[in-house]
Amino acid sequence: MKNILLTVDFEENTDFLINKAHELAEKFGAKVWLLHVAAPDPDFVGYEIGPQYIRDFRADELRNEHKTLQQLAEQLKAKDVEAEGLLIYGATIDMIIEESVKLKCDLLMVGYREHGLLYRVLNPTTSFEIIKKSRIPVMIVPLT
Repeated sequence: MKNILLTVDFEENTDFLINKAHELAEKFGAKVWLLHVAAPDPDFVGYEIGPQYIRDFRADELRNEHKTLQQLAEQLKAKDVEAEGLLIYGATIDMIIEESVKLKCDLLMVGYREHGLLYRVLNPTTSFEIIKKSRIPVMIVPLT
């Protein structure tokens, strides 16, 4: 195993996911790619983005997400694991699958949080959609 793609959403328990990725990467001598998929800009989906303060807010938000990814990668590097953070835009599931292929990943690590029945009916989980579409092994890490 040479490349592990770890998806992060900056919710609670991100450190738990990072630690699990560290354990695997250390055992296999693998590189960890930390991936966060940001929602596309409204212009991208056909809507005007609005006044300047909204554009400024979105730019700050993306800079903070990128900075956080870099800090997470540095945490792994401090533990002697090669790591790199990637911030990309687009449809979450499609972009995760596309990046896993592009980076020639051997394993996709995804966190999973339990949600109520109504939430699950209205919003299929990213984890299970990735399992359906991925052609590489997917490791689901419970985050409860």
